[in-house]
Amino acid sequence: MMTRLKAHYHEAHWANEMMGGVEALFFIRELADKLDTDWDAILQRLEKIRQTLVCRDHMVINVTVDSDAMPGTVLALEQFIENLPATGSFSSKTWKPTSFPESEALTAPTRVNYVGCAANLFDAGYKMHGSAMVITRYLQTAWLWEKIRVQGGAYGGMCAFDQRSGVFTFASYRDPNLENSLRIYKQTGEYLKNLELSEDELTRALIGAIGALDAYQLPDAKGYSSTMRYLLNYTDEERQQLRDEVLSTTQEHFNAFGDVLIRAFEDSAVSVLCSPESAERAGLQTRTKVL
Repeated sequence: MMTRLKAHYHEAHWANEMMGGVEALFFIRELADKLDTDWDAILQRLEKIRQTLVCRDHMVINVTVDSDAMPGTVLALEQFIENLPATGSFSSKTWKPTSFPESEALTAPTRVNYVGCAANLFDAGYKMHGSAMVITRYLQTAWLWEKIRVQGGAYGGMCAFDQRSGVFTFASYRDPNLENSLRIYKQTGEYLKNLELSEDELTRALIGAIGALDAYQLPDAKGYSSTMRYLLNYTDEERQQLRDEVLSTTQEHFNAFGDVLIRAFEDSAVSVLCSPESAERAGLQTRTKVL
């Protein structure tokens, strides 16, 4: 559901939805239906994928290993890579992302709902600042916890901000409500705009955000993080700037972020996993059957 929401706003999120979201589920189901009747065509497509991906000329390999074991590991890798095809059928392509309904119910026989809503803050004029990490974490542990979980009875309520695409998402988990949760999401901007934080509340929010930013990582996680930073060209200087912005967050940042949310969520996307009956009561006309 979250990948489907974010797919409205950025090509990378669209690709993620196609490869691992609801659209991927539909594709796999269609593929399974054709296994017995059109295997030759399926095999041809799988071979095309293999030829495109398994090619040493276009590989990026991450190795995480003790320094003493590195020489032997590199030697083994070089021998392995030599046995891979030197060239593949890779060529740059221009994607043409398909559009999804702005307001959609993904229907299934369920008594609870999974309610999502998203908007792009960059489209509303927001410029990335580390305070967004502090504010997002605060919303999860204060506003959404109180409104969605404690008062609303949902198993969980969350929000997230993608600092590269600008997409801000709300979601609830095992939620007995639907329309009320969407109203709370839309009220978040006004809540932040008028928020008055105590010094203790702000300090706790800062500690939580910086703790998440510099969380302890096991070796495999460190290797993955370094690879992602390499692929994104995310420098140590940029990371330090983000830390500095997190630590310099003030109440004014919270209030200004509220104004951004108000503007951005005037034009938002909605995706809800719910029963057909709940979708009808909520007036969600576009319905996609999942189960």
